[in-house]
Parts: sequence; C-alpha cells; structure tokens
Amino acid sequence: MQWTHEHLEIKRTTRRIVDEHINPFVDEWEEAGRFPAHQVMKRLGDAGLLGISRPEQYGGMGLDFSYEIAAVEEFGRIHAYGISSAIGIQSTMSTPALAKYGTDELRSEWLAPTVAGDLVSCLGVSEEGSGSDVANVKTYARRDGDDYVINGSKMWTTNGMQADWMCMLVNTSQDNGPHRNKSLIVVPLTLPGVTRQELKKLGLHSSDTARSYFEDVRVPARYLIGEAGKGFRYQMEQFQEERLYVVARSIGLLEDAIATTVEYTRQRKAFGKAIIENQFVQFALAEMQTEIEALRALLHKAVEAYVGGEDVTTLASMAKYKMGKLAESIPGECLRFWGGQGFMAENRISRTYRDMKLAPIGGGANEIMLQVIAKRLGMNAAD
Repeated sequence: MQWTHEHLEIKRTTRRIVDEHINPFVDEWEEAGRFPAHQVMKRLGDAGLLGISRPEQYGGMGLDFSYEIAAVEEFGRIHAYGISSAIGIQSTMSTPALAKYGTDELRSEWLAPTVAGDLVSCLGVSEEGSGSDVANVKTYARRDGDDYVINGSKMWTTNGMQADWMCMLVNTSQDNGPHRNKSLIVVPLTLPGVTRQELKKLGLHSSDTARSYFEDVRVPARYLIGEAGKGFRYQMEQFQEERLYVVARSIGLLEDAIATTVEYTRQRKAFGKAIIENQFVQFALAEMQTEIEALRALLHKAVEAYVGGEDVTTLASMAKYKMGKLAESIPGECLRFWGGQGFMAENRISRTYRDMKLAPIGGGANEIMLQVIAKRLGMNAAD
C-alpha cells in the first residue's frame, strides 16, 4: 500500500491536531480521569477526521478506508491509549453500519452530526456475560407499535458516560437462533429509563467507560439500522474496521514505547556505561522494532484487500492477534530497561504498559482471533 499526496496531507493534519491540541493535555486528562470528549470530537470533526470514509452527503469525505488508516496511524501518536480508543469508537466502530445500511432520515439525524463532532457516540455490544461471545447478548428490544421497548444492560462501553447515543446490538425476536434474531438500533442515551454507571479501570484513565442499564426504554422503530434480524451480520462487518483501527493505532504506541526507551537507556548509566551500550538491550529493541514492521506490513496488506472489496476476516484477525501479542510483550520488556523508574506512574512507559493490557482483550480476545483464523483456514473438524 502506497501513500499518495492526499494520504500524506491527512496524516499531516492529524499529526498537527495530536501535537497541538491533544498531547499537551493528556497528563491533565489522565489525572482528571476523563478527557473532554465533545471538545476533542468537535475539533476532529471540524478537520473532517471523523468521517473520512463516510458518505459526502452526510459530512464525510467519501474516501476509501486506506485514508482512514492514514489518520489512525497518527492517532497512535496520542500518549494515552484511552483517547485513541474513544476516537476509534466515534469514527470506525459505532458508525459503519449506520453509514452503510441506515435510512437517509436516520443518517441525517445521527450520522451527520456524529461525523461533524457535534454528537459523541458509543457502541453497545458487550454485556457482563457476553464479551467476545457476541451471539450471547441478552438485551431485548420488544416491538410495540411504532416503538421498540428495550430492557437489559451493556458493559465496558467506551465513551459510555459522555456519549449522546449508542449503536446497540439487541435481540429483536426470540426465534431464528442467535445469529438471526439480533438487530442494531440507534439508542439516544438521554431517554427515560437509561442509567449509566462509570467504571474504574486498570488503565485508560482518561477514557470514560460505563455500565449502562435500560429499563423499558422506548425508542422509535425508525431508529432500526437496516433490517431486523441482520444485526449480528452487520456487527461482524463493523468488527473488521474496528480491528484494523486498533492495530493501526497500536503501532504508534508500541513504537513510542521503543523510542522513549532508547532515549532513556542512552541517559541511564549502570556499572559505568549507558544501559543501551549492552548488546542485549540493543538486540531486544531491534527485534521489537522488526516485529512492529512485520505487523505494519500485515496491516497494510489487509487494508489494501479491504479497499479492494475482499473479505479480510482472516487477515484482520491475524493482524489483531499479532498486535495483541506484541502489546503483551513490548511494553513490559521496555519497562524493565527503565529499572525502578519504569515502575513510577509519572513515566509514559508505565502508562503504556497499563493501557496496552487491554489490547489482547478488547475488540476480540487473542483466543477468539485464533479461533477465527483456525476456522477460516479449515482446521475446524466440523467443517
């Protein structure tokens, strides 16, 4: 995949916003336990970065997904995984199905202001008993005249406390099996019957995460995205963009972990020489960077295939799995080279170590990725 002038301009714009309007405030937002989502999303929306691959008639740029990835690689330069997570929810995780299958009326009402950054969105899939097991969600939307009446709960929802609306996966029938009884619905989060509780986390401190409860929440039936009963398929499609997003933004954080470690080990001395002068340290960091370059090549291959209209389930799952493994190893190895300083909360490497513990879990656990890959390669005995 080759970057064109247009790709590079998107990268330049994104990098400027990250450097000038996000990174200078990250430490403050981490300490406060929340970043100002509406403020940040509006700035990104004004720059066109929340709808790069969304239709032009709803405020997007109408470009292919490779341009999205050009921006996402720069979002990976944000010094907090939580903020890039929140941006990804808004740009590539809660809106693809709405953009592709929503009615014109629904897209005008919800997609356009989300792309503009006037509204903040979230994705309601995970529940306490069904994280990676998407088919097992229990939240139910009962049709009642011109409305759906929703009862249930959602868990670990990024942007959940600040979001204006949720793209929610719910059961809309009790028949047809777990893959054909689900639908995606736009659910405004200011409706009566919605209760939200903020969750405390190991990392991603600047990103608000919620447990949400829905008690007889009445939503207009016209807020259904696409066709009833096809929500599981729509969500599987959304997962492809989500997984490509999380890989692309994780590369930047992993590279930052290496770069800051190189800088620190040049300065830190032990036994009369800089830490980086030890061949073991050099080799370890060199190997880490090599692994990242291999991951980037896999990502770009997957994106190129996706833009070409191919099913990239296997490649996206491979890239997500590989990223999850590197997220487990690289920050920890780098942190060790910092010695006692690596254990101090004020150093960015410790934040990266905490934040990236989520990488092999969120968006499909490593084990789920391997399960998908094995099935797609025909290793399942049932096939």
